[in-house]
Amino acid sequence: MITQSTSGIKVSVACIYQPEYSNAENMHFMFAYRIIIENQSDYTAQLISRHWDIFDAIGEHKQIDGEGVVGEQPILSPGASHQYVSGCNLKSEIGYMEGHYTMIREFDNKIFHVEIPRFNLIANFKLN
Repeated sequence: MITQSTSGIKVSVACIYQPEYSNAENMHFMFAYRIIIENQSDYTAQLISRHWDIFDAIGEHKQIDGEGVVGEQPILSPGASHQYVSGCNLKSEIGYMEGHYTMIREFDNKIFHVEIPRFNLIANFKLN
């Protein structure tokens, strides 16, 4: 699991290749990732949007922006956490993702970014 903290918000990521949803002949490689967001600060914050940079070994770069995460905009009080599972498909067996969440502090409405650490997307058979 890869972890990074920004402004008291800790983001941990674990990724797994999903061969049952992949098809190498069609250049379709599917990965699932689980993210845990932990509020280790002294203030309540809400996740309002996300930004992803997705890089594929064939040279493609995609940017994805959207509200919340998997349809939610969780509010995290101090000590609270939120986790979710999502997925990404690539055209090659290797790539990586990184990005940030845009969050807002409850007490002063300050908007800030929380970094999502870079994590690799690598099909298991490429690790041998």
